[in-house]
Amino acid sequence: MAWAVSGAYRRGVDLRRLASFLAVAEEGHFGRAAARLFLSPPAVTAHIQQLERDLGVPLFERSPVRLTPAGHRFLGHARGLVDGANAALADMADLTEQADTLRVGVMGHGSAELTPAVIAAFRHLRPHVELKLEALTFTEHTSALLEHRVDVAFVRPAVTDERVTVDVLTTEARIVVIPARSDLAAAGELHLADVLDLPFVALPPHTPRPFTDYLYFTEARGGEAPRPGPDHAVTPQEVLMSVAAGRGAGSALSSFARFYRWPGTVCVPVVDAPWDHSVLATRTGDRDPDVQLFRGLARSLAPRFHSAAGPYSGAGPYSGAGPGGAHPLGGQQDRRDQGDHHADAGAAAGGAVGD
Repeated sequence: MAWAVSGAYRRGVDLRRLASFLAVAEEGHFGRAAARLFLSPPAVTAHIQQLERDLGVPLFERSPVRLTPAGHRFLGHARGLVDGANAALADMADLTEQADTLRVGVMGHGSAELTPAVIAAFRHLRPHVELKLEALTFTEHTSALLEHRVDVAFVRPAVTDERVTVDVLTTEARIVVIPARSDLAAAGELHLADVLDLPFVALPPHTPRPFTDYLYFTEARGGEAPRPGPDHAVTPQEVLMSVAAGRGAGSALSSFARFYRWPGTVCVPVVDAPWDHSVLATRTGDRDPDVQLFRGLARSLAPRFHSAAGPYSGAGPYSGAGPGGAHPLGGQQDRRDQGDHHADAGAAAGGAVGD
């Protein structure tokens, strides 16, 4: 069936003229219609005159201003056209909201190789969503998320705050980072008793307690504070600078050694330290579909990195000159709110991450 195209359509129906027509019809006055539309009266008059020329009929009697029979007939059509245009804009605005920004916070190296894999898979599934990566300091363990500066966050250790939901992504052995010229540097492995008296880098007072306890092995030292080194640090780079200068020590998950090969430093496993986690943290109750998809991708992809690097063999320390090992991913993961995102994640994993 061939659709006929009217002369009015070929010339184009201007929504501004329709808006002026509806305003004059409802106000019964050109001046008040102009004020309502924030236009000048001559502009409204011009809109009506052009619309009447397009339709070939008068729409208003001028003294007093009232609709002609043709104007009454056109009134319903005009309202339908304007309402339809507004509905179309509202529908597209919803798509615009979906095509928003997802802000991803990453503390240090995040969850090792899993972090860039999750980001790549998300981009594969949601190419219209802008991703912004934000580096987080030790002091932003939870604050960046709770202050809505990021939407998801790769942090360590697990957050203990009811306002935050965590998905455990890796469970890894612990290491200490010490100067290469330290008496302990040549040891193939260390025990907690060997490291608790080291001068650990100092953290700012507002650093969240879970991170402080993690860095200092607080449980193993019975809650006592460590012997402080002279330097403060809020990033891995600051820790490494202090360690390389022989002024302090730090601790980390075992994957740290693969990402931070810093001359003058050595990473040595602490074999009797409890293993700890890296997690993906999100705000509890956040139902944003992009956040939920990102969580599903992280959970789905984690097992693919199970054999990416075997557990540390204990044959020697990790040094800045070469790679170390990492324990496979594991631990209990938060399985809430997965819905259909798990299926999406599996599909994205095949498309964005190789087997």
